[in-house]
Amino acid sequence: MEICDFTLHRPTTAAEAVALAFELGAGARFLAGGTDLLVDLKQRRLAATHLIALDGIGELKGITRNGDTLEVGALSTMSDLGDSDAVREHAPGLAQSAMSMGMVQIRNRATIGGNFSAAVPCADTPPICIAAGASVRILGKGGVRTVAAETFFVGPRQTTMQPGELLTAILWPVLRAKSGASYQRFARRRYASLAVAGVAAQLSLDGARIGKARMALASVAPTPLFVPAVSKILDGEKPGAALFAKAARAAADAARPITDMRGSAAYRRDLVETLAMRALEQALANAGQRP
Repeated sequence: MEICDFTLHRPTTAAEAVALAFELGAGARFLAGGTDLLVDLKQRRLAATHLIALDGIGELKGITRNGDTLEVGALSTMSDLGDSDAVREHAPGLAQSAMSMGMVQIRNRATIGGNFSAAVPCADTPPICIAAGASVRILGKGGVRTVAAETFFVGPRQTTMQPGELLTAILWPVLRAKSGASYQRFARRRYASLAVAGVAAQLSLDGARIGKARMALASVAPTPLFVPAVSKILDGEKPGAALFAKAARAAADAARPITDMRGSAAYRRDLVETLAMRALEQALANAGQRP
């Protein structure tokens, strides 16, 4: 299929891009890496008469530490995240999830801002960001606002962003000592395949006990899904196989999967339980304690 005719715009600042989006109205869409948008346009899932290219906006690029927060520019590609020393040190779960996505050609183009803004249920980076308690920075006509990653998604391909608003950065709390994270996914093929199910977990240790734990799921609900029941089970408890099995079962119970060509709902629930157990064990090991 061919993409319909459109006018390409190349703003040089985020404010200019937002002003253009409001001026051009419903026919305008932001173009970052294009790995989702261009496919959607070809398959007529979306329509656009104006594309606002973001690649010339320097302020949307780069990964910097600002105190206890790692600021990840929206134009950071999956390869950028995997290659970044700062991400590997302070947000290793994010690096892991980014490098699990697609093949190298996709990772070199796909951006974290696009992965969030597309809001597809199988996106790989949002769950680990939710598990980490990250937030997103959004620029609109009225200024800048910040939204928790766990409340950013409201439905399939739907977010809290209003028309014309632009996601400019992911704000990630720097991983503290005695903390660990993990993202586990299952796909029908190792590369270039969407996740049938995914589980992200992060926990911090307080002595011999779990101080705080968070978990989020991918591909098993209309949106990336935060599971507060897991936190209630794990927080304040001594880690162990029986406790993790209970938390994994709670994650599977919280899932709201569908049946499609990649797997049945029952199969996806089973996957969530298995992946949740793996994610918790790996997060614990990454926190410096044997599971």
